[in-house]
Amino acid sequence: MPRAADSSAPDPAMTPAPEAVERFRAGLAAVWREGIGESQARLAVALSGGPDSTALLLLAHAALPGRVEAATVDHGLRPESAEEAAGAADLCAGLGVPHETLAVEVAPGNVQAEARSARYAALAAWIERRGLAALATAHHADDQAETLIMRLNRASGVAGLAGARARGLVPDTAIPLLRPVLDWRRSELAQVVAGMATVQDPSNANDRFDRVRIRKALAEAEWLDIAAIARSAEHLAEADAALDWMAALEWRSCVTREPMGLRYRPQAPRAVVLRVLARCVTELGGEEPRGGTVARLLEALRGGRPASIGELVVRPNAGGWSIAKAPARAARRKT
Repeated sequence: MPRAADSSAPDPAMTPAPEAVERFRAGLAAVWREGIGESQARLAVALSGGPDSTALLLLAHAALPGRVEAATVDHGLRPESAEEAAGAADLCAGLGVPHETLAVEVAPGNVQAEARSARYAALAAWIERRGLAALATAHHADDQAETLIMRLNRASGVAGLAGARARGLVPDTAIPLLRPVLDWRRSELAQVVAGMATVQDPSNANDRFDRVRIRKALAEAEWLDIAAIARSAEHLAEADAALDWMAALEWRSCVTREPMGLRYRPQAPRAVVLRVLARCVTELGGEEPRGGTVARLLEALRGGRPASIGELVVRPNAGGWSIAKAPARAARRKT
C-alpha cells in the first residue's frame, strides 16, 4: 500500500528554484506532451534516494503538484537497502507524495542486469496497479557520457554506443519511459538537493567497476565537454533507430520463409545485414545472439562457408543464405 502522506508543510530546502522548475517542466513537456497542460495523468518517479532521483522527485513534484507518485525498489543486495527505502518513504511523506517500497529478488548471474530486469518488472506492476501514466527516471548527461566512453573502450557497435533516449518504453510493456533530465549535468541536479541528506551508494566509489573509473577520469579531464559527449550519444541513438528502420525494410524485401526455415538474399550494407541475421536467429526460436557471434557468422558466410549458431545452421547458396534448424548432432557445433 502507498505510504500515507504527511500533512505538515514541506521543508523550504525541498523547494527547487523557480528557474530549475521551469527548465524541468519544458524538458518534461518535450517528452510527455500528452501529460502536460490540462491533463490529469499522473507521473511515476523511480526514487532510489540518491541525489539524482531525489532531485527528479523534487522537480516533478514542483512542476506537477498532486500528480506525482514515487516508488523505491529494494533489491535486498545491501544491508542498508531497507533503511534507505524507509528514508525515501519519509521524504515523500514530507512532500505529500504517495510512495511505495517494492521488494524484489535478484536472480543469480549478471547482478546488474538481473537487478535492472527485476526493478523494471516491479515498477511496471506498480504503475499498472496504481493507474499511473508514465515512468520518469533520473538518467542525465554524465550518465550518457560515461556509458558512451565505457562502450567505446569495449569496441561496441552502433547499437551498444547508442545513448539512452529521452523517451522510450519500460521493458516488455507499453508504458512510456521518460528521461526528462537527460540534458542536465550531475552537478546541476546536485544543486537542486543542496543541503539535503541523500543516499550515497558505496558502489559509486568502488574502482572495481568500469563506470567508476571512467567517472573519475572524466572528472580529471576538465578539457572534455561532457554535454557534447552526451549529445553524441543521442546522435548515435538516432543512427541506431535509422539502422533499425533499414533492417526492417531489408527484412521485408530480402527475407522469405521456406519449409525448413528462412532464406535471406542480402542487399544492404554490413551494419544492416548483421541486424537482419540476428533477427533470423530469433525468428526461428533462438535466443538473441551477441553482436560478436553474429559478426563471426557473417564472416563465415561471406567466405562461402556454412556455419552454425545455437541450434541453427546457415548455409550460403545461389545468391543468398538459408537458415534452418540443424540436425541434432550438428546443433552441438558453435560458430
